[in-house]
Amino acid sequence: MKKLLVKLTLGIIVFMTALGVFVLQDGYSLYRAATSDIGIQEKINDIRNGKDYVTIDGISKDFLDAIVSVEDHRFYNHNGIDLIAIGRSAISNIDAGKIIMGGSTITQQLAKNLFFTHEQRLERKIAEIFVVRELENNYSKEEILELYVNVIYYGDGYSGIKQASKGYFNTSPNKITLSQSLLLAGLPQSPENYALSKNYERAKERSEVVLMSMIRNNVISRAEVELLCNDKMDKTFNKATLASETIN
Repeated sequence: MKKLLVKLTLGIIVFMTALGVFVLQDGYSLYRAATSDIGIQEKINDIRNGKDYVTIDGISKDFLDAIVSVEDHRFYNHNGIDLIAIGRSAISNIDAGKIIMGGSTITQQLAKNLFFTHEQRLERKIAEIFVVRELENNYSKEEILELYVNVIYYGDGYSGIKQASKGYFNTSPNKITLSQSLLLAGLPQSPENYALSKNYERAKERSEVVLMSMIRNNVISRAEVELLCNDKMDKTFNKATLASETIN
């Protein structure tokens, strides 16, 4: 019986190793195919030369802080792959019996938006990692963040922060307010579900999640939160909820 268990265990190990090698090769092939017609550097140069591209110094710091906080708060500390987030999302997915959390970093999301579809395939995730390594090795965190906010979709037909700022608030990315920044930062997770034209109330709830993440990650001061809570002209947020969070 013991020998049988040993053989079975070894068989499983061999099978999983072979499967891993196969998936890795398949992912690498997908990466090569995706970047064969246009390489990463050329793709990025084309994006930067677009008429709606905005450099990072022309984007509201409130917005940049908000989107990093809610999408990838360890962005400046990891190498493109956040193992902690992956582990947390895996546990949540197992508990739910389906995929409800992705655990993707900003760099991974950028890689996906540059070259891949949004389908949940292991091969695609592997291919994505090869692009992530090139991005992290050749571009600074500020460059990666700048590219990310310029290519992601914000709903209602707006791609990139310039279109979203103009389309939603009739302003430029460097002039959006804190409240507007929180709304915009909440949209990329699910643009269709949070699009302001048809799901404004849902987007407001999401923006509170964004603000809570900024409070937890200490990227917004108590004074700023209290100012937001006391602004009678701003009806975006649940003031009681925010006041309670600030006190805690």
